[in-house]
Amino acid sequence: MIATAFTSSLPTGFDVQGHRGCRGLMPENTIPAFLKALDLGVTTLELDVVISKDRQVVVSHEPYFNAAYSIAPDGKPVDKKDQKNRVLYLMNYADIKQYDVGSNGNAAYPEQEKRKTYKPLLSEVIEQAEAYRKSKNLSDFSYNIEIKSEPSEYNKSQPEPAEFCALVQAVISQQLKAERVVIQSFDFATLQYWKQQADAGQYPTVRLAALVENLRSPDKNLAELGFKPAIYSPYYKLLSRDRIARLHEQGIKVIPWTVNEPDAMKRLIDWGVDGLITDYPNRVGSL
Repeated sequence: MIATAFTSSLPTGFDVQGHRGCRGLMPENTIPAFLKALDLGVTTLELDVVISKDRQVVVSHEPYFNAAYSIAPDGKPVDKKDQKNRVLYLMNYADIKQYDVGSNGNAAYPEQEKRKTYKPLLSEVIEQAEAYRKSKNLSDFSYNIEIKSEPSEYNKSQPEPAEFCALVQAVISQQLKAERVVIQSFDFATLQYWKQQADAGQYPTVRLAALVENLRSPDKNLAELGFKPAIYSPYYKLLSRDRIARLHEQGIKVIPWTVNEPDAMKRLIDWGVDGLITDYPNRVGSL
């Protein structure tokens, strides 16, 4: 086993999560981004999933083709006025795969390498990453799979939580051990359903992570969730040293998103976070 690139500079067990692979360096949520993140030594691949019309689990942040970087099969960039009409839930995966989501780059991430690539299936990401892990003799890493769910979008751009969870669970149960999986979501109904199924013995007991971007206190969010998740993952600017300590007292790990600036990384590490989700895993290595 080779050590990660970060072991000398970070607390033991610190979890460096490559956000959408490594969005700052490679086209987000694509095979090249995930393999690059592994080269950089991440301990977790963070990714997002949506569902296609033919009920495939597709790795994508939006449930549509984002005009910031998507090119249609005819070679024309997706127009911003039209992007939300290109709903993946209404398209079969064979058609989704024809879009190029890498050649244009992303203006918001000037370091991102431009290369032609596509939105992969979750099953393909796992297959490719596991083959890469074996070929490079890498240590086991985790997969942090965000179920992109919003109650207002049920049955519009996504299925309801029960079907969504079942489709994701069917993929991971065939390819990964439960201890290597995190399921995260902003939609607490999704996390509640997964826990209910796990408690009933229907699903594997994976780590569940509560994603948070609201201004409510952790106590209020946890009360709404109704159980103690393994991980509390807020937007990093919502954290304080005291909040981290109080969550730790409850046995909950704290892994904020999306931390890209070295000064913020250093401050959060000093405060005691258990990991970071970042678009730039390379910057963690230079702390």
